[in-house]
Amino acid sequence: MTLNPDRFLEDLHRLGSFGASGVGKGVVRPAFTAVDIAARRWLASRMEEAGLKTHFDPIGNLFGLNGEKSLLIGSHSDSQPEGGWLDGALGVVAGLEIARASIEAGGPPISVANFQDEEGRFGVLTGSDVWTGSISLAEADMFTDTDGLALGAVRARMAGRAREFLPHDMFTGFLEMHIEQGPGMDVSGDQIGVVSDIVGIREVRIKITGRQNHAGTTPMALRQDAFQALSNFNQRINERFSAVATPATVWTLGHAEISPNASSVIPGVAHFSLQWRDGDFARLNYMETILREVAEEVSRDQDVKIELGKVGAIEPAAMDPRLKEALRNAAEELAPGKWLDLPSGALHDAANVSRVMPAAMLFVPSIGGISHAFDEDTKEADLVKGLEVLNRAALSV
Repeated sequence: MTLNPDRFLEDLHRLGSFGASGVGKGVVRPAFTAVDIAARRWLASRMEEAGLKTHFDPIGNLFGLNGEKSLLIGSHSDSQPEGGWLDGALGVVAGLEIARASIEAGGPPISVANFQDEEGRFGVLTGSDVWTGSISLAEADMFTDTDGLALGAVRARMAGRAREFLPHDMFTGFLEMHIEQGPGMDVSGDQIGVVSDIVGIREVRIKITGRQNHAGTTPMALRQDAFQALSNFNQRINERFSAVATPATVWTLGHAEISPNASSVIPGVAHFSLQWRDGDFARLNYMETILREVAEEVSRDQDVKIELGKVGAIEPAAMDPRLKEALRNAAEELAPGKWLDLPSGALHDAANVSRVMPAAMLFVPSIGGISHAFDEDTKEADLVKGLEVLNRAALSV
């Protein structure tokens, strides 16, 4: 079965033209925007030209189908508000090229998946979340973006082509190719990463309520400063999380809003998010216990009220041993001594799909470890090598 690397790269660059930012190879293609829908329709036309039967489901996932039982390969084509040209798109186009080459050579049946809203304009891995049954379509329809638009309203733009949800048992397994989105392989010089597991995530929104007051007349000892409480909270979380963390454990305090955000007013309210990621279920839960303890301590010591929202949870996902072994064998054959096993610190659709069928992932390096940015990039030689390894593995399972 002969792949066509030039065709693969041409399709990848053509997909990158949809929503091109004008800065490097960056793209602006958030889920359900006009340019996202145009890109999906173009991908559907390429799938049809390759001999695949296209299928849009109600949430906007696009499938290119080859028969009633096939191996599924894919990822997503939506982007962050300021995204890179490879994130997700690489896996979809790789799946398309492998499926197309298999059809041309009379090889095994391979289908392609392009999941919707992986990047979380409305939810988290929304398209694969709904398809795998983690959430219902009715629940997803209630999700809103930062402008207050509901998913149910915007997905109506694709209603004319939407059909039923496909059954999971149509597929024997799922493979996803992706850029690493971190510096590990770029530093080590490896070309291929075989993903061992995908980390779990916990995220919570937090509100600190103090006392808004005059910045010039309120003595320091009498202040109930919401921002100082946030700062104290951040320091304590860093210390306590560090005590239980592994080198792969990460956490981020972000999306902070201070009110009234004026230079002469003591902040009365602070809203912010805290997210932590780890591959170990028990550690994720223990870090939540630490969070609650720190919130109580800061509330008491700073004389403020701290309210914790619902903790959102996505559990760690182990990759399928048989599919991992196929990727390892292919990597050793095609990139001997230039591959490694590694966990994924980023979420991917494979985490959801692994709950309904065997799934595995392959990484290629990210130059400088950069992703979710306009200057995200990977050497074309590494892109092609990843395609070749993925193809070899797909033919062996």
